[in-house]
Amino acid sequence: MTTLNEIGAAAQQASAALSQLPTKTKNQVLHQMGVKLQAAQADIIAANQLDLAQATTNGVRQVMLDRLKLTPNRIDAMAQGLFQVAGLKDPVGDVVRGWQTELGLQIVQRRVPLGVIAMIYEARPNVTVDAAALCFKSGNAVILRGGKEALQTNRVLAALLRQVLTEVGITPDAIQLITDTSHETAHALMQLTDYVDVLIPRGSGAFIKTVVATATVPVIETGAGNCHVYVDADSDLEMAIQVIVNAKTQRPAVCNAMEKLVIHQAVAPAYLPKIAQALKEKQVELRGDLEAQNILPDIESASEEDWSTEYNDAILAIKVVPSLSAAIQHINRYNTQHSEAIITNNYQHAQTFTNQINAAVVYVNASTRFTDGFEFGFGAEIGISTQKLHARGPMGLNELTTTKYVVQGNGQVRPS
Repeated sequence: MTTLNEIGAAAQQASAALSQLPTKTKNQVLHQMGVKLQAAQADIIAANQLDLAQATTNGVRQVMLDRLKLTPNRIDAMAQGLFQVAGLKDPVGDVVRGWQTELGLQIVQRRVPLGVIAMIYEARPNVTVDAAALCFKSGNAVILRGGKEALQTNRVLAALLRQVLTEVGITPDAIQLITDTSHETAHALMQLTDYVDVLIPRGSGAFIKTVVATATVPVIETGAGNCHVYVDADSDLEMAIQVIVNAKTQRPAVCNAMEKLVIHQAVAPAYLPKIAQALKEKQVELRGDLEAQNILPDIESASEEDWSTEYNDAILAIKVVPSLSAAIQHINRYNTQHSEAIITNNYQHAQTFTNQINAAVVYVNASTRFTDGFEFGFGAEIGISTQKLHARGPMGLNELTTTKYVVQGNGQVRPS
C-alpha cells in the first residue's frame, strides 16, 4: 500500500516536470481526457450507481444525493469543462510586470505554478475532474481526497485521467487520488508540510472550519455559503421573485444558493405574500422574524441560529429591516463572505451595497447562482475562495499560480 509520504513525494517530483510542459501539450492532453470521459460514460455511471445506492442506504439526504448523482448530461458537462480549460490562456510564464532599476537591473515578475495542491472535498465527483484539469493546465500536481460517498465514482474518474497521462508519456503521479477516506488519513494530509504547498477544502462550513483549525499546510478557505438576497424599498417585485426563486430553488444544496431573504419593511407587506407563494410552489420551507410572521402567519419562527446557518436544503429564513444600512449590518454580521445580492432600481443604493458588503462576490439585480468558475468564464473552478489573501471568489487558472521575480544584471553589485 502506498503511504501518504510516498504520494506526496511522487506529487512533488511530478510537479517539477509539469511546470515545464508546453501549453500545446497540456491542451492536447486535456482534450484527450475529455474524449476519454465521454467514451467511458457507461463505466462512470455504473460506478456512480454503486455510490448512490450506498449513500441511500446510509440515509444521505435527497439534496445531497443530487450533488452526488452523475447523468450522461453531467458527464458530458465535465468533458466540456476539460475542453474549455484546454482553450483558456495558460497563465504559466505570463509577465505580470517588468521594469529597470537605476543601476540597470532588469526585473520581471512572472507567473509560476504553486507546486503541489491537495484537495479534500465531499460528495461532488465533478470536483475530481475540475480540480485535476485546472491543476494540470496551471502546471501543478494534485492530490485528491474525495468523500466516502463518491469513492467508486472518483476511482473511475481518476483512473481515466491517469490513463491518458500514461498514454502520452506524462507521469500519472500528476493526478493522484487517496482512496482511504478515513479521518486519520485526511488529518495526515493536512499535516503534509514536506510536500504539499497549499490545501483547498470544499464542503460544509463546519468541515472547512475543522480543516483550518487542524491543518499545518497553508489553506485556502472555500465554499461555505450563507448567501443573502436583499430586496430594497425601491425595487421591482417581478424581478425580485425571479431572482429569489432561481437563487433558492435551482440547486438548493450548492454553496451559491440563497439561504436568507432580507427585505425592506416598506415593501414587505406587498411583496412577501407573492414571494412566499412562488417559493411554496417549489416546496421551500419558510421561517421568519416577528415582522415576517405578522405578514406570513403560517411560517415558522426563525431562531438566532437560523441567521448563521447554511441549510443546503429547501429552507429559507426571512428578515424584515427598516433601512438599507440595517440590511447591510445584518448581512455582514451573519454571512460567510461568499455571495450577496441586492434587488434595487436605485443606483446609489446599489453602489452603497456593493461598497459596504463584505463578500467575495456582490450582485446587483442578479441571482447568486452565478458565482461559479464556469459562469465567470474560467472553464471550471477549483473552489470559491471566501478569504481575502491570495485569491477571492471563483478560483480559476490564475489563482492556482504564484509569482517569482527574475532579475537580470551585467555584473552589478550593491553599493554600500
